[in-house]
Amino acid sequence: MDTIRAELLLSNPCRPTVAPLKVNALVDTGALHLCIPEHVRIQLGLEELEKREVILATGDRRTVSYVGPIEVSFANRRSFCGALVMGDEVLLGAIPIEDMDLVVIPSRRRLEVNPESPDLPVSIAK
Repeated sequence: MDTIRAELLLSNPCRPTVAPLKVNALVDTGALHLCIPEHVRIQLGLEELEKREVILATGDRRTVSYVGPIEVSFANRRSFCGALVMGDEVLLGAIPIEDMDLVVIPSRRRLEVNPESPDLPVSIAK
């Protein structure tokens, strides 16, 4: 399957005077977190909250910065989450995808708002 990409708007809710960033993110439902490169962390003025150990696809372990909060916007949805600082591009993982109630349409290689809840995101809270 080809890669799926989505245009996101990233912002720092703790620093409203810092301009948001429009990014073309790689969508990866096999990853859990939002991952951002160091230059995005710097541009948004995000502070490190802690270090986290991550396990890469190769099985290797690495310690990375965990920053936040970061606001992620897509279409009429938004999520507030933390982000792992790693890699050379923004990666949108399952946690923010689920939080915004988005669905991946593999045949169209697209990320879309859940058609069963087009106006408001739905969450299971039980």
